[in-house]
Amino acid sequence: MTRVFSGIQPTGIPHLGNYLGAIQNWVALQANHECIFCLVDLHALTVWQNPADLRAQTRQQTAVLLASGIDPEKHILFNQSAVSAHTRLGWIFNCVSRLGWLNRMTQFKDKVGKDRENHSAGLYVYPNLMAADILAYKAVKVPVGDDQRQHVELANDIVKKFNHDYEVEFFQEIEAFVPAQAARVMSLRDGLKKMSKSDPSAQSRIDLTDDADTIALKIKRAKTDPEPLPSSLEGLTDRPEARNLVGLYAAMDNLTPEQVLARHGGEGFGPFKKALADVMIARIEPIAKETSRLLDDTGHLDHVLRTGAARAAAIANPIVDEVEQIVGLLK
Repeated sequence: MTRVFSGIQPTGIPHLGNYLGAIQNWVALQANHECIFCLVDLHALTVWQNPADLRAQTRQQTAVLLASGIDPEKHILFNQSAVSAHTRLGWIFNCVSRLGWLNRMTQFKDKVGKDRENHSAGLYVYPNLMAADILAYKAVKVPVGDDQRQHVELANDIVKKFNHDYEVEFFQEIEAFVPAQAARVMSLRDGLKKMSKSDPSAQSRIDLTDDADTIALKIKRAKTDPEPLPSSLEGLTDRPEARNLVGLYAAMDNLTPEQVLARHGGEGFGPFKKALADVMIARIEPIAKETSRLLDDTGHLDHVLRTGAARAAAIANPIVDEVEQIVGLLK
């Protein structure tokens, strides 16, 4: 089967945007792909992390992934720092990648704004380590959001330059794909902003650890406008909060936005929010309960990660050993 690699940072509590944008797609990919899923804790260090919090959040993210349906027996789940091949290949790619390529990375520019000089070098070379994460396993497909496509393009630039410079055909270009069911999830407080772990308001997001009452209250408080729901998509133009809630209902109940509006068009937001809360609770509450159960046994979570890391290293270490031989390192 085609080998797929994907990673997620273990920072903050995973929220609905993480679930709809990545986690549920990972679960679906397991049916027809060889999947390697990674908690990219080294990437998390590009901004300062409280050490105890990072360890706890790595376990929490592991519990959420297992609760959501990731199968660590049939596929591989591990934390990035446990497999040294990532950093070994990452350094080589730092030496292959060009400053001009990194200077064009829009995500870095967006994150640092006008404060570029005070950010870590790690944040700047983040795309090189991301390329190493993928290519250490010679994965050929990477599920990503639109904001990561440019990083995959840079990874392919590294592939071409490495193969050219060392006169080999060692790495194959990788394919970025955004699964068809990926949803763009916006803040419950501002329909023009993405749902985010870093938003200071907990009311802006649905966390995957929220219980039923918390979910219902957050949906009830979600920002809307005074008009009823329209009966067609055209009626959502210039209504970002209404469009976001309709999109969330569609994603959570496996419907199209058109089907949601056919069912609820003309309703006020009171009854619609209650219906939305019901479908959201049906999907999220079982994950929250299973996550809580798993977090009561951190020994099991650590075992899952250690076992996954050993299996990941068995794939990546021989590949990176060969890369080091190609570039002339004496082993």
